[in-house]
Amino acid sequence: MASANRKWWILSVTSLGALLSALNFSTLIIALPDLIRSLHASLLQAMWIMLAYMVAQTVVVLMAGSLADLFGRRRMYIGGMALFTIISLIAGFAPTAPWLIFLRVLQGISGAMVMANSTAIVADVFPRQELGRALGVNVMVVAIGQIIGPVLGGWLTTDYGWYWTFWFNVPFGVLATVWGLAIMGLHSDGERRSRNIDVYGIVTYVIAVTGLLFALTWGAIESWTAAPVYIGGACFIVGLPLWLRIEGRHPHPLLHLPLFKQRDFSIGIVTASLNAIARMAVMFMLIFFFQGALGDSALQAGILSIPLAAGMLVVSPLSGWLSDRTGVAVPTTGGLLITMIGLAGIALVTNITAPYWQLALWMTVIGIGSGFFNSPNSSSIMNSAGARFRGEASGIRSLTTNSGMMLSVAFTIPLVTSSIPRQAMLAIFSGTEVGLKGASSSLSGFVTGLHVAFWTMTGLMAIATVLSALRSRTVPEPEPVPQKF
Repeated sequence: MASANRKWWILSVTSLGALLSALNFSTLIIALPDLIRSLHASLLQAMWIMLAYMVAQTVVVLMAGSLADLFGRRRMYIGGMALFTIISLIAGFAPTAPWLIFLRVLQGISGAMVMANSTAIVADVFPRQELGRALGVNVMVVAIGQIIGPVLGGWLTTDYGWYWTFWFNVPFGVLATVWGLAIMGLHSDGERRSRNIDVYGIVTYVIAVTGLLFALTWGAIESWTAAPVYIGGACFIVGLPLWLRIEGRHPHPLLHLPLFKQRDFSIGIVTASLNAIARMAVMFMLIFFFQGALGDSALQAGILSIPLAAGMLVVSPLSGWLSDRTGVAVPTTGGLLITMIGLAGIALVTNITAPYWQLALWMTVIGIGSGFFNSPNSSSIMNSAGARFRGEASGIRSLTTNSGMMLSVAFTIPLVTSSIPRQAMLAIFSGTEVGLKGASSSLSGFVTGLHVAFWTMTGLMAIATVLSALRSRTVPEPEPVPQKF
């Protein structure tokens, strides 16, 4: 294989992993109402089928720097892909919701092994003046997955059942594993450094984040005055400052805090988190709006959600190319502004009687905004960290994006369900209460909650836009030769 083309072959490996990740996530959201009904799951259990994956993935992503030093990025990536494939096969046989939550934890661990190393692998082989374009290709592939995933998930769920949303991962996973072995192999990435894994950091982080998420989801779905809410809140209040204190003193911390002293790195991380919160909220809420409030099937909901990813698919390669030539400030700030406009638009038109073309228009606008933002922002984060801390930067980027998605689910549920009786809420989210029949007042409350959630996300995007405008306006300088991979 010609060395000049090797970086593009390696990009094909990471893009295939990105496609599988996007397919897995988007198909499960579509299948969630059917899963609730089939496994007789509570809404709390359904939320944790999603959150367990994210929490596990986030914890392992934080360990990525240490683990990659011990085993190598390529070995971690390919091993994670193989494990993800095996767990996906087993998950389709899960007999109960608690079993599926456990398997989702294992799936999240394997997904993190892929996710944590993907961006760093790409940054290793592409010079900085080409990194935006390369990451733009990855974002484009994610958009393709987000277009195919809901439709595929809807079709599989409608015709065959929720378990096929896990089983369809298996052939993709086998292909991705074999392709990774063929292109990258399992040989050593180079000299390994001896590092002490930040055990106390891991423990305090898990306690803090799990406590917060458990308190928010239990309070929104069960009761805000229940003991689990107080216990979870206390774990977060005590655990977060303790974790940050440990990270500031450990020689090899999970969270490399000195990186945040760089303005562009900090802005990139914060804006990525806010964008993840907003985008996840839109995807999560619209799926339940289509299936629960409008009474559409899983397949119909998948098709109706396509515009959210279509805009991102079209502009993501362009944004990467643009940032490589003009710097990241314009495409990232412009992308966030476009996303804010799209969120405001969808907040204005979302109701039970709204024509679909209005929703599709604003979903497309949101997708265009995300497409302009994602790859330049990722390029900015990786370049501002430098080659020495590239692994840590990739882990922090994945951490904050995942945290944003987790918080989006946890915060959106209380916003949407605050005025809905618990039984009606479960009926809407499971799709057993549909259209205008039976509980029009509950559906009205649900739509009102959607408006509150979308306007809240609009406000977050306004903050992100202002922050992004403070980036430095430098253009990447040419590098003669990228780091050997």
